[in-house]
Amino acid sequence: MVQGKRKSAASSAGSKGRSKSRPKDRTPRTWKQRLKRFTIWGLVACVVMALLGAAGFFVAYRSIDIPDPNAEFLTETTQVYYSDGKGQLGQFAVQRRDSIDYDEMPQFVKDGVVAAENRTFWTDNGIDPKGILSAAFSNAQGNTTRGASTITQQYVKILYLTQERTWKRKIKEAILSLKVKNQLSKQDVLEGYLNTIYFGRGAYGIQAAAKAYFAKDAADLNLKQSAALVAILNNPNGLDPQDGDATAQRLLGRYQYVLDSMEETGVAPAGEVSQARAALPKFPEIKQSEQYGGQRGHALTMVRKELLRMGFSEQEIDGGGLQVTTTFTKKAMSAAAQGAAEQRPEGFSPKDLHVAVASVEPGTGAVRGFYGGQDYLQSQINWAVAGGQAGSTFKPFALAAGIESGFELKDTFDGNSPYDLPGGGRPIENQGDRSYGRVDLIRATEDSINTAYIDLTLAMPDGPTQIIETANAMGIPPEKAAPKPYGIPTSSPGLQANTGVSLGSQTVSPINMANGYATIANRGVAADAYIIEKVVDRDGVVRFNHEVTTHEAIREGVADDVGYALQQVVRSGSGTAALGLRRPVGGKTGTATNGLGEVSSAWFVGYTPQLSTAVMYVRGKGNEQLKDWLPSYFGGAYPADTWTAVMTRALDGEDVEDLPSAAWVEGEAPSDGHDKLPPPPPPKPKQTKKPKKEKKEELPTQEPPPPPPPTTEIPVPPTTPPPSTPPPTPTTQPTGGPTLQPGQGGGRPRAR
Repeated sequence: MVQGKRKSAASSAGSKGRSKSRPKDRTPRTWKQRLKRFTIWGLVACVVMALLGAAGFFVAYRSIDIPDPNAEFLTETTQVYYSDGKGQLGQFAVQRRDSIDYDEMPQFVKDGVVAAENRTFWTDNGIDPKGILSAAFSNAQGNTTRGASTITQQYVKILYLTQERTWKRKIKEAILSLKVKNQLSKQDVLEGYLNTIYFGRGAYGIQAAAKAYFAKDAADLNLKQSAALVAILNNPNGLDPQDGDATAQRLLGRYQYVLDSMEETGVAPAGEVSQARAALPKFPEIKQSEQYGGQRGHALTMVRKELLRMGFSEQEIDGGGLQVTTTFTKKAMSAAAQGAAEQRPEGFSPKDLHVAVASVEPGTGAVRGFYGGQDYLQSQINWAVAGGQAGSTFKPFALAAGIESGFELKDTFDGNSPYDLPGGGRPIENQGDRSYGRVDLIRATEDSINTAYIDLTLAMPDGPTQIIETANAMGIPPEKAAPKPYGIPTSSPGLQANTGVSLGSQTVSPINMANGYATIANRGVAADAYIIEKVVDRDGVVRFNHEVTTHEAIREGVADDVGYALQQVVRSGSGTAALGLRRPVGGKTGTATNGLGEVSSAWFVGYTPQLSTAVMYVRGKGNEQLKDWLPSYFGGAYPADTWTAVMTRALDGEDVEDLPSAAWVEGEAPSDGHDKLPPPPPPKPKQTKKPKKEKKEELPTQEPPPPPPPTTEIPVPPTTPPPSTPPPTPTTQPTGGPTLQPGQGGGRPRAR
C-alpha cells in the first residue's frame, strides 16, 4: 500500500514535470494557417467597424434636423471700421429676402437653373458621393475651394451658414443631403434653393434678385432676364454688370451658356434663344442704399472683394456679424477727397473727368487713404483701383533696373529727338520733339526725356525684362496675377516686355503705383499693399490678423540714387509744383498716349518718408483725349497741384523728415558708349581795369583771383522752356519697335 502510494506520487510528480515542458506533438503553423487566422480576425474587425459606423450614422441621422431656412436667415450685420478699430467706416447692406411659392417662380428661371447647374436634378439621388469626396480631399489639402455638384447639395450648403471646411462639416452635409432627399420632394428642394441662393447686391432668392436687378417681381421676368439671373448666381461677386464693361462681357459669356443649355435640354425654343443670345437684357439703374454714398461705397466694395479673396463667404460677409478693421484713416481719406475737390478745374464734372488718389504707408504697404472718383451711387467704378496708362511715372523702375545692371547716375545717354529704333519702327520723340544732346540719368529723369530712357532700355541686357522684374519686385503686379497674388488689383494689363515699357503704355492702379514709390521711400525694402488689418467673428474669435512681410526689392544704394533723381524732378524739373508741400519730396510726373496718339492720362506720384501718394487724371472711359480738353494736360499741372493739396492735409501735424542723399553707386556699365560728360572748362579770369590817366599816383595792379577747381558737375541749362514750347513733361509714344522676350509674370523676382 505504501509502495503503491509512492508510485502514485512519483507518477504524479513525473506528470507534473512534463507538463511544464513544450508538448512534443505540437508543430509550428504554416503561412496558410497564419493568413487564414489573420483574414478571419480582419473580417471580424471590419464587421465590428461597419456595425459601429452604421450605429454612428444612425445616431447622426436621427440627431441632425433639416434647418428652417427662414429661421437660419436671421444673421448679424458685418461692421467695417477705420484703422483705429473704433470709428465706423460702414456696414454691409441689410439682406433682402422675400420667399415666394414654387408656382410664383418664373418657369424660365426654374428650367434655366436645372439646365445650367444640374441637368439630372429631376432623376438623380440628390447627392454625388464622388464629388463630395473629391471636394473634401481638395479642400483638406488647401486647394481652391470646390463646391457641391448637385442642386440638392448646394441647397444643403446654403442651409449650413457656417463655412468651416472640415471632415465633420462634410459628413454633416452628406447626412443632411440624404435626409433632404428622403424627406423633401424635388419640387420642395428647387423651391427652397431658389428662395435662399445668393444673387449679389444683398439679394437672397429669386424674388429679391428680380427687384435688385430689374425692379420687378420674379413672376414678370422674361427669358432674357431669367437667363441673366441664372448666369449671375454662378458668381454673384464677379458677374454684376454694374462693375464695368469687362464684367459685363464675362456675364455675357455665362448668359449665352445658360441659353444654350436651355435650348439643348428643350426648355426654351431655339428661335427665342437665337434672338436672346445677341446681347444681355437692359439693366435699369437701381437706386443704391444711401449708406453707400460718396466714397464709402467704393471702400466697402474693396473690403468685400478682399474678404472674398481671403476665403470668407458671401453669407459670412453679409450676415456673419464680422468686425472688420481696415487700414484706412479718417485723416487720409478726408485729405484725398478734399484735395481732389479743391484742385478740380471748374466746369469739369466728376462724370467726365475722373480724378483718382491713393496713399500708401512706406514700410508696411497699408493703404491709408484713397479717392476713387465719382460718388459710388452715381458710378461704381473705383479709379484708384481701375487705374490708367502709367506714362512716365514708370521711368523710376527703369532707372532702378539700369543702376542695378551696372550703370551710374552720371552715365550718359542719347537725349536727342527723334530716336530711331534699331530694326525700324516708329521713331521715339521727346515732348515737343525737343533735343537735349547727351544727358546723364539725373537730367533724363529731371526733364523726363523719353529718348534717353529708350537708349537706357536698349543698353541693358534684355532691358525690357529687367525693367518689368524690377517693377514687380518693387510692388507693381505682373500682367497676369502671380501664383501668390499681390497688389490692388493683382494685375497690370499690358505690362509686356517691349522696348517702350519705361514710357508706360501699361495700365497700373494708383494704389499699386503709390506702393511702388513707397519702396523707394523705404530705401529699397518693399511691402505688399493691403487694406484689411483684422477680422473678428461674432464669437470674438480672431479670424485674420495681418502680418507685415517685407523683402529687399532693390539695394539701398540703388533706391537712394533713384530717390535723388526724383528729388531733382521736384527741385528744378517737371514737378516743381510739389515744392508747395514745403517738405523734402521725391516725385515724378507722367502723361501717356493711347493707340490713337491721344493723351490718355496725366499723373503725379510722389513721397515723403511717411507717405507715398499717386494722383491720376483720366477722362470718360479712362483712355480718352485730355489734350485741348483740359486747360493743361501735363502731370506737373493739375495732378501735381492735387498731390500737394492732398499731402498737405494728410501730413498736417507730422514732423518734417529728410530724404536720403544720393549714394552714387558705382558699377560696371553693361555696354559701351555711355561715358560721363567731361567737366566744364574753368571760367576765364577777370581783367583788371587800367587806372585813369588824370590821376598822378598809380595804384598797384591787383592779382587776378585763382580759378576755381575743376568740377564734375554737369552744367544744367535753364529748365524753363521758351514761351512757344510746352513744359517738358513727356508723353508716351507707341514704339512700334522690336519686341523682346516677355518678363517672368508668375512671380516677384529680386531685381538684378
